[in-house]
Amino acid sequence: MPAGHPWPFARLGYAYATCVGFVWGAIWSRGRIERHDGLWVFRGMPRWTFGRGGSCVGACYLTNQNVSARVLRHERVHRAQWRHYGMALPVLYALAGRDPLRNRFEIEAGLRDGGYVRTP
Repeated sequence: MPAGHPWPFARLGYAYATCVGFVWGAIWSRGRIERHDGLWVFRGMPRWTFGRGGSCVGACYLTNQNVSARVLRHERVHRAQWRHYGMALPVLYALAGRDPLRNRFEIEAGLRDGGYVRTP
């Protein structure tokens, strides 16, 4: 989880991102919409509507069926990152790079839980 105080205006950015994620999920979800520990989970999303195995936008997790307990734990960390950085998160994430094994936000969320490295 991010350390320290949230960035200025992070709460506003988090709320905005959550609204955008919720509308996007409501439009495209063809599966169950559930709430898990403060995370809205939109299943049945078409593959082109999210990145990798799923995308966290504010408090919304958009995916097709990638919803194991480990993945949801990983996505809850991303939700905390959104709460901490607000709308700066997409820029910071992009600057951290596309390689999840080197991206500090993916590392913080847990590479194993996110499915980026296999458990022996």
